[in-house]
Amino acid sequence: MTTRIPLSLALVAALAASPAVFAASPAKTDAAAKALPAADVAALDAALKGDWRDPKNAARDAYRHPKETLSFFGVTPSQTVVEITPGGGWYSEVLAPYLKAKGKYVAAVVDPAAVAEKSRNYYQRGVDNLQKKFTDGPAQFDKAATVKYDPAAPVFGAAGSADVVLTFRNVHNWRKAGQAEGMFKGFYEVLKPGGVLGVVEHRAKADVPADDGTGYVGEAQVIALATAAGFQLAGKSDVNANPKDTKDHPNGVWTLPPTNDHPEADRAKYQAIGESDRMTLRFIKPAAK
Repeated sequence: MTTRIPLSLALVAALAASPAVFAASPAKTDAAAKALPAADVAALDAALKGDWRDPKNAARDAYRHPKETLSFFGVTPSQTVVEITPGGGWYSEVLAPYLKAKGKYVAAVVDPAAVAEKSRNYYQRGVDNLQKKFTDGPAQFDKAATVKYDPAAPVFGAAGSADVVLTFRNVHNWRKAGQAEGMFKGFYEVLKPGGVLGVVEHRAKADVPADDGTGYVGEAQVIALATAAGFQLAGKSDVNANPKDTKDHPNGVWTLPPTNDHPEADRAKYQAIGESDRMTLRFIKPAAK
């Protein structure tokens, strides 16, 4: 989830309501990906086609490639999957129903009580909105769990309790806040030996400072964070790559869809680019010896 707290909720709502009419990059395959069993593919397809999904969210499948992304990470319906800061629940709408029958979906959200007072309302609204989504759709979300964590000392569940940890477009926020190392350590702790960490992040052309405000991060920097925490890089995918993204936009990644933080006169230009270029990385927690 890409977050830029200074945007007002009113602006966010207005942007979310704008039509999603932008160029999609073609989905690409990756030799490192393991094909899911046919039954799991069918279950994932059913979740993606579910009529409970917000139409605005489903319209973005062409740009976020959820089927290819989750397949690359090897997510199966029988696993325990922890999604870190799911925001409005874009992936929750897919993962929770997909895992409901045989697995477990856990939404890890920032504990509002653990942050500075000036930020508490922001995080509380996020928690409340996600919980409302779960409460309003019991057929899909009644088994979805929520865990609150302190960003300064994150714990995402019992040690060794998760098969997969997923994070989508969050690393830039943690680096800027000085929390990235602790977050990756927390991912490592909650995963079982052999468990998977799946990371999607806006990809910079090269390394960027920790306080960089563009939303982009160097791929080597993300890999370094994961390996320092004990993970092994198991694969890369170009499924979320976008070669049209020049990464030099006046308002960083937020210039591009879906935020569209740009003058209306430039709309056609940025719609033609589409969403940001993104790395898709799969890491493994080494099996116990």
